[in-house]
Amino acid sequence: MASKDEFMAFMKQYGVIGMAVGIVMGGAVAKLVTALVADIAMAIIGIFVPGGNWREAVLSIGTFQLKWGDLLGALVDFVVIAYIIFIFSKKVLKEEEVTKK
Repeated sequence: MASKDEFMAFMKQYGVIGMAVGIVMGGAVAKLVTALVADIAMAIIGIFVPGGNWREAVLSIGTFQLKWGDLLGALVDFVVIAYIIFIFSKKVLKEEEVTKK
């Protein structure tokens, strides 16, 4: 049976605690960015979408429907989150150029 000290050494060695904190923070940032995109950025885009409800924007081609509004929201979410992670990584790592090691 493993001791408490062995368990804590394992947690520290493999960065499990840091990873858990990162996952929780990542989830919170994702919710924040999704709200920012949905409530602000897409509200502006909604001005140009007929009916103003961008999440339900659909391009119909015969019986085929392309739900581009939700896809556009997810794409903007992804780009904003990726950019935030890039900036955060650059500041934390204090490098001029973030590179793969």
